[in-house]
Amino acid sequence: MSSDVETLALPAALEQAQAAAQQQNLPFAGGVAPPVAWQLVQRREAVLVDVRSGEERKFVGHVPDSLHVPWATGTALTRNPRFVRELEAKLARDGGKDAVVLLLCRSGKRSALAAEAAAKAGFSHVFNVLEGFEGEIDADQHRGAADGWRFHKLPWVQD
Repeated sequence: MSSDVETLALPAALEQAQAAAQQQNLPFAGGVAPPVAWQLVQRREAVLVDVRSGEERKFVGHVPDSLHVPWATGTALTRNPRFVRELEAKLARDGGKDAVVLLLCRSGKRSALAAEAAAKAGFSHVFNVLEGFEGEIDADQHRGAADGWRFHKLPWVQD
């Protein structure tokens, strides 16, 4: 039985990410750097979903027109038990579980967990945005000095 998932032609950057993910035995489709993610979103080849908490989006900033489905909520970052259901609902018009999805968090760690959960729930093309929105913490305990969405000077806004 053939399906649209099997015939979906992914952009070259995502094919490369998938190949790398398979070599690393990742439980989801793979990871892409922020500049690649932005190109894919601009070309409408993928949907960007911010999985940070509402507080992070409001006080740190977010990518314009990105969807929001929190992986965890509140300042304690309590795991959102409805994450997969909410993700599927938000992506309904973009293909649901067959959509090409890029998940973004602060540093790429929570979005990797969210990508794993989404893949286990049947999402076929879910990718992690490596480095996240703010990037890794450096020796001075600061983020954004070496990597991340904002470091790459990609579009973002703050409420």
